[in-house]
Amino acid sequence: MRIVRFFNPNNKNGLFTFIRPYSATPVNRLAAVSHDTTKPLSVADISIYADGHVRNDWTKQEIKSIYESPIMSLLYYGAKIHRKYHDPLAVQQCTLLSIKTGGCSEDCAYCPQSSKYKTPVKATKLLDSDDVLTAARNAKKAGSTRFCMGAAWRDLNGRKSNFNKILGYVKEIRAMDMEVCCTLGMLNEAQAKALKDAGLTAYNHNLDTSREFYSKIITTRSYDERLQTISNVQDAGISVCSGGIIGLGETPEDRVNMLHTLATFALHPESVPINALVQVEGTPLEKQEPVSIWEMIRMIATARIIMPKSMIRLSAGRIRFSLPEQALCFHAGANSIFTGDKLLTTDNNDFDSDQEMFKTLGLTPKAANFNQGSSPTINKTIESSSLNNEVNKQYQNELN
Repeated sequence: MRIVRFFNPNNKNGLFTFIRPYSATPVNRLAAVSHDTTKPLSVADISIYADGHVRNDWTKQEIKSIYESPIMSLLYYGAKIHRKYHDPLAVQQCTLLSIKTGGCSEDCAYCPQSSKYKTPVKATKLLDSDDVLTAARNAKKAGSTRFCMGAAWRDLNGRKSNFNKILGYVKEIRAMDMEVCCTLGMLNEAQAKALKDAGLTAYNHNLDTSREFYSKIITTRSYDERLQTISNVQDAGISVCSGGIIGLGETPEDRVNMLHTLATFALHPESVPINALVQVEGTPLEKQEPVSIWEMIRMIATARIIMPKSMIRLSAGRIRFSLPEQALCFHAGANSIFTGDKLLTTDNNDFDSDQEMFKTLGLTPKAANFNQGSSPTINKTIESSSLNNEVNKQYQNELN
């Protein structure tokens, strides 16, 4: 048996407790693992087994109960769990460069790089080494510790020359003491291994949305193909970066279902990007209503609670949110951003504005982490230089 607590707005403490049998039966294709679950969980540890392992047997109903909690409860518990496993002031700065833009054969309804739609984006060839490495150096100088490269194509089949160039870029950027991430479409096992051998830190392959809503957004690749690429990446020993987009026309249930898929991987993604749709002229979703900051906070806090050791990345659409709104996202559990004036092809917060934000909020840049599996190294003690020892003790006393 296992004691589980999750949010209940009718309880004055915001939580209720129930007991249900524990099962090690896999909850999805990326199978669950068994743990000692005989001890009760503390309020701060609803996401962790008694033996210290991260939960990966969440039910959709549990996640729904968390997601639907009052915003103030989500902010509180998201922040509480965030402070338990991360330095609350440390935020990783990442930079994403489009190294091959436009002309993609996929029909992702949100994407201006699809060849199916008439958008302002013009197709280009793969950037040469000088352009890519200069961008990486500039990003590092501005404070980024992870450099991500994105290519607009379905997969790497028939692209051996370009793939070899990208492997060279990975090696060069890794030699700069930066984490390196790529998003290159679908990968087979051999391609994933080659990227691992080149020194790749992480591979981004977003689920985008729930399995149920997926076919309304993309028809040129299946949900299972996405999961297979993630499996190939994990098998190669590369950290997984996988999240989704809100504002596509999906329901709250779709958001819960997407988070459920991610949170029931045997190993949670090392990083989980939460994107707000950026409406681009010419795409089928150009007239979608923008998501509110409260929707972002619900996603971020829920992701933080159910995937406590993952990096939660405040990603696309951040430029629409004010500084106080972004501060709430960090409070709720976000601890990573994309910085630089472009996020692939859409506008993003530039380096200078983000440095000013860090200064205003008292945030500190998170150092690169080169000892990654699918879960990052976690600071179990808060060690931010900007917090005095007394405040650190206060946080720890509250959490213990």
